[in-house]
Amino acid sequence: MAELIVPDDAVVLDGPVADDPLRLLSPLTRALGRAGPAVVVRTSGSTGRAKRTVLTRDALAASSMATAVRTGAVGQWLLALPVHYVAGLQVLVRSLYAGTDPVALDPAARFTPEAFAAAAERLEDPVRFTSLVPTQLQRILEPESGPRNGDAVSALKSLSAILLGGSAASPRLLAAAREADLRVISTYGMSETCGGCVYDGVALDGVSVHVEQDGGRPGTPPAPGPGRIWLGGAVVAAGYAGDPEQTARHFHEAAGTRWYRTDDLGELSPGGVLSVHGRVDDVLNTGGVKVSAGRVTAVLDRHPAVRQALVLGVPDPEWGQAVGAAVVAAAGTDRARLRAELAEAVRAEHGSAAVPRRWAWPQELPMLPTGKPDRAAVARLLG
Repeated sequence: MAELIVPDDAVVLDGPVADDPLRLLSPLTRALGRAGPAVVVRTSGSTGRAKRTVLTRDALAASSMATAVRTGAVGQWLLALPVHYVAGLQVLVRSLYAGTDPVALDPAARFTPEAFAAAAERLEDPVRFTSLVPTQLQRILEPESGPRNGDAVSALKSLSAILLGGSAASPRLLAAAREADLRVISTYGMSETCGGCVYDGVALDGVSVHVEQDGGRPGTPPAPGPGRIWLGGAVVAAGYAGDPEQTARHFHEAAGTRWYRTDDLGELSPGGVLSVHGRVDDVLNTGGVKVSAGRVTAVLDRHPAVRQALVLGVPDPEWGQAVGAAVVAAAGTDRARLRAELAEAVRAEHGSAAVPRRWAWPQELPMLPTGKPDRAAVARLLG
């Protein structure tokens, strides 16, 4: 596969943007004013191997239009995420296509309910949106101690929609959002699809989902059951700059549709609703038994006393890999009792081999700037 050519005027995001992130609006306007590669977003993925994802003008435009159609409007955006990651970048891109001026939180400061409320006060358009990761929403709706910040909750209520992505939100957090009468949309996607392209399990207009089983690539008849997720459509990136080998591995053309081969496992319902079960490499082998870390995490997340949870495989001299669980418990929880209840819930649903053998109880899960859990840091906690 030929190597991608990135124009000199493309916006290249190789790391955090110093000072005001809104200064990118001008170069973005120029890059989006012509056809071809417009933005390069650097990601590392689970392996730590850097990838420079090339997003074209047409892909970004398709993503922006599909989001407007699904949310039912265009409006003003509140930037609460780092702009060098695709979710933050898309706030700027959608603002440009909507013709509105985004408002940004201080990128150098820690996200707090107070800062979010103050930034929301600067929004002027009655139709307003934001993108958050679950940890940010949790800090507003489920503060670790003390009552909610009323101004921050009111700011959330004023939003026409809150796109929630980066990692899976717990059922408890989504229930809290519903009880607060917030319009939260759970999104699934990645840099290679211009960010979220599946909203509340349903693909955006112009986006297709295929679940691969037994090597069945897009274009072959789908089969029921879980498998590797492929995402296709106009939102798919051109590939990776300087890495034709990885581009050939992950991108594929079939019947006129461009597809991206993800590293995630999922399943489509008969009605076409996608459920994401976790990463392909989340399946660990403990004593010869295969365990899905994602599915064990889902069991832990359902407990009302669990604020956050992540399950990983950790090296073990006896079992090869042991199931490890990092759990953030609600304040005042009896950890010994919670551990016993969680172990029994996992055993009942997935068998004894899936019960975590190692536990860690941090005050909050370590997070990457993208809003995804820092798996390496969690592994150290469990090690």
